[in-house]
Amino acid sequence: MRLDMTPEPLADDDATIRAHLEGLPVVALLTTVAHATGDLSLLREDLRPDLTKMLAPDDGYDATQLETARRLAADALARHRDAGSPPPPPLSEDQLRAMVLWANGGQGDADMVLLLEEELCLDGADLRAPTWTVDDLAPDRQVTVAVIGAGMSGIVAAHRLRQAGVGVTIIEKNTDVGGTWLENAYPGCRVDIQNHWYSYSFAQSSHWPQLHSTQPVLLDYFRTCVDQLGLRDIIRFDTEVLEARWDDDDAAWTLSLQTPDGTSTERFDAVVSAVGQLNQPLMPDIDGIDTFAGPWFHSARWDHDVDLAGKDVAVIGTGASAVQFIPHVAEVAAEVTVYQRTPPWLMPVPNYCDDVTTNEAWILRHLPTYAQWDRLRLFTRTQEGLLPLAEVDPGWESDGSSVSALNDMMRQVLTAYYEASFPDAELRDKLLPRYPPTAKRVVLDNGIYPRTLARDDVTLETTTIDAVTPGGVRTADGVEHSHDVIIYGTGFQASKFLTPMRVIGTGGADLHERWGGDARAYVGITVPEFPNLFLMYGPNTNIVINGSIIY
Repeated sequence: MRLDMTPEPLADDDATIRAHLEGLPVVALLTTVAHATGDLSLLREDLRPDLTKMLAPDDGYDATQLETARRLAADALARHRDAGSPPPPPLSEDQLRAMVLWANGGQGDADMVLLLEEELCLDGADLRAPTWTVDDLAPDRQVTVAVIGAGMSGIVAAHRLRQAGVGVTIIEKNTDVGGTWLENAYPGCRVDIQNHWYSYSFAQSSHWPQLHSTQPVLLDYFRTCVDQLGLRDIIRFDTEVLEARWDDDDAAWTLSLQTPDGTSTERFDAVVSAVGQLNQPLMPDIDGIDTFAGPWFHSARWDHDVDLAGKDVAVIGTGASAVQFIPHVAEVAAEVTVYQRTPPWLMPVPNYCDDVTTNEAWILRHLPTYAQWDRLRLFTRTQEGLLPLAEVDPGWESDGSSVSALNDMMRQVLTAYYEASFPDAELRDKLLPRYPPTAKRVVLDNGIYPRTLARDDVTLETTTIDAVTPGGVRTADGVEHSHDVIIYGTGFQASKFLTPMRVIGTGGADLHERWGGDARAYVGITVPEFPNLFLMYGPNTNIVINGSIIY
């Protein structure tokens, strides 16, 4: 399955073609043009990416390299136009591997190259499709699997199982698909990974309106995938799993289900948990939360019936979600007070909320495989490029604000952004983190968050909260702050995997008791004493840096 990637023929003159290549990343540009024209000589050694520089402007290429790359690409595209814009010639296996290896900076063994080819999914070659079928493993048996959750993970799990001929039922507590992209509908909600990567390898698109799409666009993408994959008919909506219990004698799982009509049970041979990690709101441990007389809600359960216009609004928390919605709240509220416990590191991304540029839209129209080659660039850039910045140097001496020389360099770069963005020294001192970059999730910012906090009608409060009162918030210094509305941007119960359902394994083993608050699983997927239970997005597979889930 691929979403529409039909190209338009090239008809522009040489100068127009050259102009449209400005600003396009070299790796994605050259691999796309080499693929379209069959001219692999474009992938020159002197233009091969250096993964250690991929986080620098222009992916570390200097002005001479940029000019050379764009000239080579423009000349090749002019020849391609003159030839009538023929479809890309088929790549041999050796050619594809050479291109992938070049895009990865010449690094990578056979396994790494195969991983990158799988991500690329060129010409619809779904290399991650199962190579086995259920008939190979159990030819005389009907195998049934329950997938819990119809979000991003549940959709792909069900799709892969169906490709193998397994009988699948998706159980979804909500009334629609999308998971976290259905539930998180707060103002400003958008993805912080570029969409050409934040999408299924087998369902890539060249029609993203922005590089970092908003929640409605992402939700529509997942709905489209479900419909085109034919999964909607196997989803039981508005059904919550209360308990999963393993039967030792029957070697099967019994699920206790809650629907609007009551409770029921159903048996399955295996269970795939795709309930997500960032879906259960975390409310802070603050006295008096329930005593507040006005409207209050968590950002993950945004109450769109509450009119914030002209109101005095308190926002408690400054995590990734809060940084996104605070500017939108400030646009309509009369006053906003932001209560901050720990400030986030902000990563400057000037085009974070911008539409796809004219040049990006042009190349995606004429060479839609640019979306796939740019996906490969983003993948290699993130999976390798960020990791050295987070690695701890045991011999590194610091005041706790960095963990290595590279990490300290990153801290200095980000600190410079704070100094440029927050000219008010007192405000900047409150906002500058004291912990190392990458120790917590780094938040992308295009400058709107600093501008919001500098507004006269926005106050940053860093005094510890003592309690929530009927009229607002009381801080530890005894000051009572009056508010009309309180919004909690305090994140999720990320460490409480598979909650709130109960999971009972062999011999009556209770999964949450076994974990004791410290969830762990073999390669993040399976847990001893819980046979035929498989975890998507499991423990220790999703850290705050790097493409960790692939390992």
